[in-house]
Amino acid sequence: MQQVFTIIQVISAVLLIAAILMQQRGTGLGSAFGGGSEIYRTKRGVEKILFISTIVLSVLFLASVFASVVWR
Repeated sequence: MQQVFTIIQVISAVLLIAAILMQQRGTGLGSAFGGGSEIYRTKRGVEKILFISTIVLSVLFLASVFASVVWR
């Protein structure tokens, strides 16, 4: 059973890294120091799907970590 959790953790970690890296760049600390006059907009289409999938993958990863600790 431990091997199943390890496989789930590795796959979800790789997919989570890919989902984070594919998100839109340029939304960092630049606006905190006066460097960006960006307009607030809602997420649509692929951007919204990518955002939701990042949340789902992080929850899946955390759940598999907790489950592997409990069923050790």
